[in-house]
Amino acid sequence: MDADIETLNRLYERFNARDIDGVLVALADDVAWANAMEGGHEQGHNAVRAYWTRQWAIVSPHVEPVSYARTADGAVVARVIQTIRDLDGHPLEGQTHGLKDKTVGHAFRLSNGKVTRFDIEQED
Repeated sequence: MDADIETLNRLYERFNARDIDGVLVALADDVAWANAMEGGHEQGHNAVRAYWTRQWAIVSPHVEPVSYARTADGAVVARVIQTIRDLDGHPLEGQTHGLKDKTVGHAFRLSNGKVTRFDIEQED
């Protein structure tokens, strides 16, 4: 699991730096990526790029992994602290897109060192 954890740590680092290309290199070409703002999944690099571009135009998210675990079916689940700010760095007020500060589980399926699927597991 160490190589997968290294891949995911780089992915989070690049996401937080707003380096879309740096994240996309860790994703399979046909990745299925959960859309936390609008629901469903984005399919492929172009769709993921468009999703993040929309998201980063309205909010400034930061995700910090605090632990990783491998599930019985082979997925890697990262428990992350998600912090969402407005574009000026202030806590959100009156937002309508469903994103908020919370702890969530990020479930990743990887194949050949690339993320093939990403899902969000809500914490209690």
